[in-house]
Amino acid sequence: MRRRPPGRAATGAAVRADSQPKSARVFERLASLVGEWNGVQDGTEMRVTYTLVADGSTLMEEFRPANGPAMVTMFSVDGDRLLATHYCSAKNQPQMATAAIADPSGKSVAFSLVRVTGLRSPGAWHNTGLTVTLEDQDHLTQKWTYLFNGKAGTNFFHFTRAR
Repeated sequence: MRRRPPGRAATGAAVRADSQPKSARVFERLASLVGEWNGVQDGTEMRVTYTLVADGSTLMEEFRPANGPAMVTMFSVDGDRLLATHYCSAKNQPQMATAAIADPSGKSVAFSLVRVTGLRSPGAWHNTGLTVTLEDQDHLTQKWTYLFNGKAGTNFFHFTRAR
């Protein structure tokens, strides 16, 4: 039996936003990113493409630096929080989660590390957090935190909607 996507009534009409779980409302905001985005960091062009997959239950982000390997992050709802699993070019997979969503109206969604798989050594480079900020319909900022040999760092990426 095929289940209806979250937030849809039997008639196909959208359920009132205030009756949806807060996490589903934040996921819908992230889903508004579907499309292509461009940015530049330290002279390197970046392209990010967002696609809804799994019957709309997962948002897939493909992050591709010019002349570099693609990375993928999968976003989904898990009860009252959101999950993000990042498939990194460092060949590890940080799994991050938000805290329980208390206020779904904010511009930013912050994910913190829950665990990381595929880590080659305790000091190996890996992401420890991600904050996605939807500045407006056409501007997006990502703040990635990481750990490498016991030292923490931060990378910022700014993107503009291409289409």
